[in-house]
Amino acid sequence: MDKVTIFMIFIVFILFTSMNMIKAESCAKGPVIPTAPLVVFLEKVQETALQVYGHKGFDPKLFVDMSLRQNLEVTVEAFNKIPRTVNGSVLKNDLDGFIGKYLGGADEDLVYVEPVDYVVEPEGFLPKVKNTEVRAWALEVHSLWKNLSRKVSDHVLEKPELYTLLPLKNPVIIPGSRFKEVYYWDSYWVIRGLLASKMYETAKGIVYNLISLIDQFGYVLNGARAYYSNRRQPPVLAAMIVEIYERTGDLDLVTRSLPSLLKEYHFWNSGIHKVTIQDAQGSNHSLSRYYAMWNKPRPESSTIDSETASKLPNICEKRELYRQLASAAESGWDFSSRWMRNKSDLTTTSTTSILPVDLNAFLLKMELDIAFLANLIGESSTVTHYTEASQNRQKAMNSILWNAEMGQWLDYWLGNSNTAEDIYKWDDLHQNKKSFASNFVPLWTETLRSDNITTQKVVQSLRSSGLLQPAGIAMTLSKTGQQWDFPNGWAPLQHIIIEGLSRSGLVEAKALAEDIAVRWLKTNCVTYKKTGTMHEKYDVTECGAYGGGGEYKPQTGFGWSNGVVLALLEEFGWPEDLKIDC
Repeated sequence: MDKVTIFMIFIVFILFTSMNMIKAESCAKGPVIPTAPLVVFLEKVQETALQVYGHKGFDPKLFVDMSLRQNLEVTVEAFNKIPRTVNGSVLKNDLDGFIGKYLGGADEDLVYVEPVDYVVEPEGFLPKVKNTEVRAWALEVHSLWKNLSRKVSDHVLEKPELYTLLPLKNPVIIPGSRFKEVYYWDSYWVIRGLLASKMYETAKGIVYNLISLIDQFGYVLNGARAYYSNRRQPPVLAAMIVEIYERTGDLDLVTRSLPSLLKEYHFWNSGIHKVTIQDAQGSNHSLSRYYAMWNKPRPESSTIDSETASKLPNICEKRELYRQLASAAESGWDFSSRWMRNKSDLTTTSTTSILPVDLNAFLLKMELDIAFLANLIGESSTVTHYTEASQNRQKAMNSILWNAEMGQWLDYWLGNSNTAEDIYKWDDLHQNKKSFASNFVPLWTETLRSDNITTQKVVQSLRSSGLLQPAGIAMTLSKTGQQWDFPNGWAPLQHIIIEGLSRSGLVEAKALAEDIAVRWLKTNCVTYKKTGTMHEKYDVTECGAYGGGGEYKPQTGFGWSNGVVLALLEEFGWPEDLKIDC
């Protein structure tokens, strides 16, 4: 081959590469917040580990949770020097040797700490629980706070650059099993349980940790790891602070937290998250959506996302899918047919094209909670602003998301905007008329359950939806194998719907709330007796069965499940003569 030919091939290669780079840039939609170099490196370790160890029992999260024993430059150099075979692969003994010498275990960055306010049986604990068997179980669940309590190790605080764990100052309650860090929306139900356990200081410490994340990033992250910095979770921090204040009267907590809450609220109601939509009468409304600032595989599931995206033909479609998967993770519902255009195909996930009922209900509650908290400390202008904002969102939800015929609020799929201002025109056909548990989340907000006629419709709709199962509420009616689909039920949605029904003015709604609570408590207790542990999710079609599906094996521990059990027992109690069995 002569020099001219070689030169021409080189030029073609450069042009091809450049065109692909330009194409990749041109197809990028929305903002991207880069992740830390440490995370990028650990993803390479994760990819190599999958090739070496194989798929069986492989958990990609384990590898991005590892820490460095030496600085990143030295570790990368050592990794690059691992011997490769002729085909470029690494042998197991060589990878084992590298990991043993240069990387710390995923459980070395958090250390056990005894909660300062834990006692074996708190004074005034669950006074409505009269049944001795149920009380004994509740005390065992209460004792799990001690098992799940951790603090960031001194090594992380001294050298945070060697860890993906973020250096939070106060002790945390972890969910359990593979989840060895604090998570955002999990923490609300953890706190509800801690309050039932009279562990007020631990609850406040969790809130102050989350506030520190807002101060650093502008929002609370999905979880307290560096690789979560470009996505969030449902915004329920204000609700945590209201709950703690109502138990403790701590005005200092309110004063210190309010500026951070305003910052987080602004984030969710501006930029790419804010959507303007015009209703059938021509009035414009603002609602919010999930929109992760990321378009690559999620680091904790990088090998899984890459495999999912391998079905797509080009880099643009892959990047779009990565954003959609990260946005679904941001919603907490990762994953569910709720976000998919084709329920049997994960690559059709289109989270950013949806105005979700639950996110907007959470933000409506946030507006009401901020107004309540601001009133406590005399911030009258803030009270006025957020009261008006809540009224506007309520109108928007009732105009855009409410479906009177179904008696539910429905997710709204965004069509193609045909105006320069990106104002979407409402169309009845764009409401997702499938029943999801999230369609009933608005009951949790006081203003949306204050109308008894609407609440009665919602109660009747829930009863006839098919979601109500022998052991609780199913998330959807689609059995896809995804963990947020049928037949799974999850603690936070049970609690939100139960509490919304219970706090309404309707006798029928309160009766339904108690019925669902009994079903959920029974399945939690019976499963605990059978397995010796609390579970992340449950199969609601059968009393005493835990859930499955999704991209990782079922987890135990488990923070929010424990919290919801204690909160429900505190609210409803358990009579002496009622057996807790199936």
